[in-house]
Amino acid sequence: METTTATSPKEKWTTLAAHAGVLSSSANVEHFELPTTRHEEWKYTRTTRIAAEEWKWTKEENTQGLEDTIITDLNALRIVFINGQYSPSHSQLNDIEGLSIRFNQNISSADLASFQSEEAIHFFDALARQSSSSAVFIQVAKNTIMDKNIHIVHLNNTAQTLSTAAVFVHVLQSASIHIIETFHGIENTKTLIIRGLQARVEENARMEYVKIQAEKDDQFHIAIDRLHLASNAYSNFNTLTVDGGWVRNDLRMVLDGQNIEAHINGFYLPRRKQLIDNHTMVDHRYPNCNSNELYKGILFDQATGVFNGKVYVRKDAQKTNAYQNNANVLVGEDATMNTKPELEIYADDVKCSHGTTTGQIDESAMFYLRARGLGEDSARKLLTTAFINDVLNKVDNEAVRIHVLEALSAKGLLYS
Repeated sequence: METTTATSPKEKWTTLAAHAGVLSSSANVEHFELPTTRHEEWKYTRTTRIAAEEWKWTKEENTQGLEDTIITDLNALRIVFINGQYSPSHSQLNDIEGLSIRFNQNISSADLASFQSEEAIHFFDALARQSSSSAVFIQVAKNTIMDKNIHIVHLNNTAQTLSTAAVFVHVLQSASIHIIETFHGIENTKTLIIRGLQARVEENARMEYVKIQAEKDDQFHIAIDRLHLASNAYSNFNTLTVDGGWVRNDLRMVLDGQNIEAHINGFYLPRRKQLIDNHTMVDHRYPNCNSNELYKGILFDQATGVFNGKVYVRKDAQKTNAYQNNANVLVGEDATMNTKPELEIYADDVKCSHGTTTGQIDESAMFYLRARGLGEDSARKLLTTAFINDVLNKVDNEAVRIHVLEALSAKGLLYS
């Protein structure tokens, strides 16, 4: 393993980045300041918790916990990263006509040409892009309808390990793809993953994407998701945070054409002293597009949640339909939710709305269930199940839905 001896947090991170190699010319970490709570978008999310740690790279292929990454009955190709390193021996890939998958140094500048215009927006975004040792490029050819899913697995199981990952997805005209990306860890093992996704969905193409975060209390996770949609494209992007000690999801979606349909959904169930932070931005640039956004959270114990969602409608984006909703239930008396939905509209012929609610479990519903013989714990779990099902039902893959429900039930959070 290698570790940095630099003293300041910025020096430590920059030294770490130097070991990763450069995939993108837009990814120079020296151009960015390390975000802190002084920055509005990081107001409730203290990066000092991770900056103070001594992180290190490792090439160790530790398979502990690998069996827990399997999704039963999932018809999928399998791409496995262990501690940030691509593992060919544990991946399962077949040659499929119309599908190209390349890794690390086999990713060419021509592969990345379509992504170069998307500049990194903050320090961790830039760091994730400098990840030539843990990058995957997935391209679906024009008119190709993928009948197999692609399952990307990230397993982090070696203490004090920093892993970075860069995922590039290019869905060409009239093509279709389903991707499931999962993140896993093991108990009592402090790790940090910084993962950057860049996806381009071209004209008339479709992408279904499910991101499942199932890590542990000692693990830190920063995910940067960048989606670019062309005319007549369809995207359904789901972020399901099952577990994790400190999680930041930063999603930006650009609707760069007409007649686009975009769905963004997520749920989070932080417990104990966990922090889950979701930041989203949907940028409507052209007329006649629809976006729907639904995030739901249930917060237990002393957990903290953050939701900041912004819908930006530009002057030329007439006939925009944009809907955003964030709903939260505080189960723990000391749980905290910070929510800030935003609309910024410069067009005058639009239908846009946003809303947020944060409250306790519905006592009348609890009374109704208790009166019909359910105990207090069972009644609470049944209401929790119904609450998150609004989001989970937007995932079109049954095997994935069952996997998530079983994971939550095993943690004693759902009614079964």
